[in-house]
Amino acid sequence: MPGTTQLTAKDILYRLRASKAKCIVASDELGLFCCFPISLRYWLDLKSTDIIWNMSDTGWIKAAIGSMFSSWLHGACVFVHRMAQFDTDTFLDTLTTYPITTLCSAPTVYRMLVQKDLKRYKFKKLQHCLTGGEPLNPEVLEQWKMQTGLELYEGYGQTEVIIDENGNILPPGKEGEIALRLTSTRPFCFFSEYDNPEKTAATIRGNFYVTGDRGVMDNDGYFWFVGRADDVIISSGYRIGPFEVESALIEHPAVVESAVVSSPDPVVKAFVVLSAPFKSSNPEKLTLELQDHVKKSTAPYKYPRKASIVEFVKELPKTITGKIKRNVLRDHEWGRT
Repeated sequence: MPGTTQLTAKDILYRLRASKAKCIVASDELGLFCCFPISLRYWLDLKSTDIIWNMSDTGWIKAAIGSMFSSWLHGACVFVHRMAQFDTDTFLDTLTTYPITTLCSAPTVYRMLVQKDLKRYKFKKLQHCLTGGEPLNPEVLEQWKMQTGLELYEGYGQTEVIIDENGNILPPGKEGEIALRLTSTRPFCFFSEYDNPEKTAATIRGNFYVTGDRGVMDNDGYFWFVGRADDVIISSGYRIGPFEVESALIEHPAVVESAVVSSPDPVVKAFVVLSAPFKSSNPEKLTLELQDHVKKSTAPYKYPRKASIVEFVKELPKTITGKIKRNVLRDHEWGRT
């Protein structure tokens, strides 16, 4: 047609302002138009009669997937309700007032919600709940199912293998870096970091795109997330994923949420947000109780061993998409801020 330009799969589809002030350039090779709508259609049974509330900030790719490409291509209604600051009471009132069928939010939101008595609330039409961006603790998944009767789906949207530092594929049971095999079209992989060729090049190892996540694949082909590569802690010669320690901590009734980072001492450091009934507890006694709890739930070398290594805080620093800023806590602990 006159006045039109023929586009290719390598042309820029959109630019995404992601976490850590980086700008991601995505082309249509990413597969947003074909693959994500199909995945949500069969994962969430998404239909034109659905109303989806995707709380993702526009700086998170889930906003593009859930609020634009997938929902609109299926003719579903996208519910929008902006809150200047997340509030559990406002959130729950909204969810009970409107006939929302599908809910998508960051793991932090679900951690806060399960602290409430959710059995008091009646969600009119809610059928599907999902999360992503960082792993959600098993205790939260169980609490959500017990209190709402709904499964909480956790997404990890890639096609992965586990490789070592030389780009060799590792067998089941061996921990390594989660990577995607690249082809000439780079499916399911962003095109580049905008105006940052050095950072883009650092993500490539041989024929693989390195995600920055560490994990293990079991004999059944399931992937078990260990942690972000820059979050994994080396303590006394052991490699410790913060997620396992955090999951053990959150099983204790005193803990609302936690973040585990490295420290100048050869042990892990835990920042802990306490639930209301425990805020007036004796900190020394509670620290010993938490240490003992983690020691029983994980390998002995993983628990925060010193009293000074558990710090009780009012809240944890988070990105605009609700992810915990472990780098801020790590820099604070090492005296870099």
